[in-house]
Amino acid sequence: MVSTRQHPEEYYPSSGNDNGIARSASKGSSTAGKKAGHTPSTITLLWLLFAIPLVLWDTVYVLLRPHTMPGGKLHSPFFKPYALYGSVDYTYGWPAYKSGHGFPAGQGLMNLFETLAYIFYVTTVYRYGTTATGSGRASTKNVRKGLTWLLFEEKVVGGRVGSLAVLIAFSASVATFSKTVLYWVMEAFAHFDNVGHNPLFRLIFLWVVPNGLWLVFPGYMMYVFGQEILSALESAPPRPKAGRSKEA
Repeated sequence: MVSTRQHPEEYYPSSGNDNGIARSASKGSSTAGKKAGHTPSTITLLWLLFAIPLVLWDTVYVLLRPHTMPGGKLHSPFFKPYALYGSVDYTYGWPAYKSGHGFPAGQGLMNLFETLAYIFYVTTVYRYGTTATGSGRASTKNVRKGLTWLLFEEKVVGGRVGSLAVLIAFSASVATFSKTVLYWVMEAFAHFDNVGHNPLFRLIFLWVVPNGLWLVFPGYMMYVFGQEILSALESAPPRPKAGRSKEA
């Protein structure tokens, strides 16, 4: 994860992890004038750069069936691996398609919105992130941004845009995690009709492990983003109710 030991002075992580909301270095000072900032996690960014293209590929396959399935005009060469996976998980194969099973297409559509949210997060980090230096400020000069900078340089995304990126990424990770849990639970309640035909070794390595990644990493993102949001709410002053005078 990204280290926070060289944060600029106006930032420090509130929760002690690499995704903490950064606050003023003076704990005893008034909340007025404190500058919030988001410190992205290397683990999160690595996962998203892996998952975004993979999920887009999966979404195109599902939404363009049957053309992307074996025998379809779009199947080869881009979707040939689904010939194997469709034989492992019938949800992606001909049995579910011929029966009119609506879950794969519904899941694919949800994947599209979640992926757009993740793209927004990564783009925001890249565009608005500033390199954290040891000089007491976030450096915006002579910064050569690229893949190495995005993944491994310590950076801060400050202000409202950083807060918005955290909120959107947290919401998307909750949606991804919940949808994956639903996918597993539906299979269990259906007596494993779509995957129960596989030998145990094949089931574990071609279904449990690949799908389990979408529980582990979104679960991690839910935790670190949730910790960040909780820390910000705990340190924020009470917000006056609508219609109440600020002087009251």
